[in-house]
Amino acid sequence: MAPRWPLEKDEVTDSAAAGNLSPSDLGQQQLPLSVFSDSSPPTFDESSVGSKPPVTKRHRKLLLKTGAEVERRTEPVRTQVLSSRRRLLSEVCARYQPGVMTQPVTQRQVSRIYVEDRFRLLYCEVPKAGCSNWKRVLMVLGGSATSTRAIPHDAAHYANRLRRLESYDQAGIAERLRSYTKVLFVREPFERLVSAFRDKFESPNSYYHPVFGRPIISRYRVNASRIALRTGAGVTFREFVQYLLDVHRPVGMDIHWEPVSQLCNPCLLRYNFIGKFEDLQEEANFLLRSVGAPRNLSFPDFKDRNPLAERTSSSITQKYFSQLNSTERQKAFDFYYMDYLMFNYPKPFKDLH
Repeated sequence: MAPRWPLEKDEVTDSAAAGNLSPSDLGQQQLPLSVFSDSSPPTFDESSVGSKPPVTKRHRKLLLKTGAEVERRTEPVRTQVLSSRRRLLSEVCARYQPGVMTQPVTQRQVSRIYVEDRFRLLYCEVPKAGCSNWKRVLMVLGGSATSTRAIPHDAAHYANRLRRLESYDQAGIAERLRSYTKVLFVREPFERLVSAFRDKFESPNSYYHPVFGRPIISRYRVNASRIALRTGAGVTFREFVQYLLDVHRPVGMDIHWEPVSQLCNPCLLRYNFIGKFEDLQEEANFLLRSVGAPRNLSFPDFKDRNPLAERTSSSITQKYFSQLNSTERQKAFDFYYMDYLMFNYPKPFKDLH
């Protein structure tokens, strides 16, 4: 069973507010970065005033000025929230992986990290947490594309010409880890798992159905039909979870559902910027402004893979996990427990312990 550690809220601690959280406390260099708070500015309810008036040039300038002022005023809070996230991660790592920060970094441990040298960014790819759009942004930053919207899904993943950190020699790896902004975006673990299942097993897929679907059905389905065994299509969520929790899996782990605590090695690499998928666009855009990205580059919010499918939400996640019994849910929670712990997500079901 995974270790236990009390969960805290993303909060502003007294030490952070007082400015006592030094770079040495965080085990990393101080950067001019902040992060969005969990709360968003109030939105304007157009329905309360009838039809929408035209936006004049003067009004547009006023809106831009107002937005900049709001951003300036909330920057200290963002900084404190970011410090709180790093501090919590540092505490968890110190308790459960003591000494890991002094270990040498291997190329395998940085194999999921993309490098953008012009803006000195390192981004760890977390599938189902906005990684397709992050790759588009990195391509534009690096000059291989002019617009995120002009980059198809397959080009973002298979023709992006982005370098991974593992492609550098040890000195190049060490220098970039020391001096670049290290970025990690995470997502509620159960929601990320359901998103991966829906994407890979509920839509036609020429790779995941034969490579994962066939052995999963063969191992966990009683009296499976010949067509199911031949195609690997139709894996149920319960069968998928059975595979995930099996210590003798019939097929290996995959990055789309591998825990972030293993995928991105957060205790070893000490990320400067820990963003959350739940506020992806706001936090990503703030990061881009912080590193000096072009003002006309904003983080995209489009979904080009299975665009007609509803985005996986907390309510959809609850429906999928309601197909499992309490023991299966508990084992799945234990599987992702370090992710819940490190990134401060609450228990998704009341009966979990």
